Amino acid sequence: MARPRVPLLSKPIIRDTALKLVDEHGLTDFSMRKLATVLGVQAPSLYSHYANKDELLDDVANVIMESVDVSGFDSDDWRGALRTWARSYHAALGKHPNIVPYLAYGPSVRPIALDRANAIHGGLVRAGWPQRTATLIGASVKYVVMGAATATFSGGFVDDPAIYAERYPHLTRAHLLRERAAEIDGASFELALESLLDGLEAKYALLQHTSE
Repeated sequence: MARPRVPLLSKPIIRDTALKLVDEHGLTDFSMRKLATVLGVQAPSLYSHYANKDELLDDVANVIMESVDVSGFDSDDWRGALRTWARSYHAALGKHPNIVPYLAYGPSVRPIALDRANAIHGGLVRAGWPQRTATLIGASVKYVVMGAATATFSGGFVDDPAIYAERYPHLTRAHLLRERAAEIDGASFELALESLLDGLEAKYALLQHTSE
């Protein structure tokens, strides 16, 4: 009698399946036991590849962060570098919003996240930003990106005009927002990002003036 086939496991297979489960069901519903069931193995089989769930999620986070572009921080255009970083970061998280709460805690010891943080901070300091301000800028952009990735403003409205017509006279067109949620949410992110960059531009000009 032929022996039953044991599913072949590898880190990429485990990691990609874990990300799919988080995408579909969220972080709170994710466990190594459920992952093992989907993969058709026993949970202990996973631990020969990953020591624990956090190590696995760190690997998932590294894959997501690989598409985040910080190459602009090698140039003198700090504003353009921030814009490119924020947009690529937003796009990466937009594909996997359920993993954002895990990423929100910071880079921890994830090599790719630390590489990105090092490039961002180094680029801002080389451009003339003080160390503390460079840290605050990085955090501020992260807040804008993660907020946009985890929430939808427009999608929070219902498409029934009667709800708003009598009691909320300034929201008589709110019922139209849901059908344009993606467009409005994207434009809102861009407005927040550009407003932040405009404020930083003014602060940078003042910084250069006072240092002369």
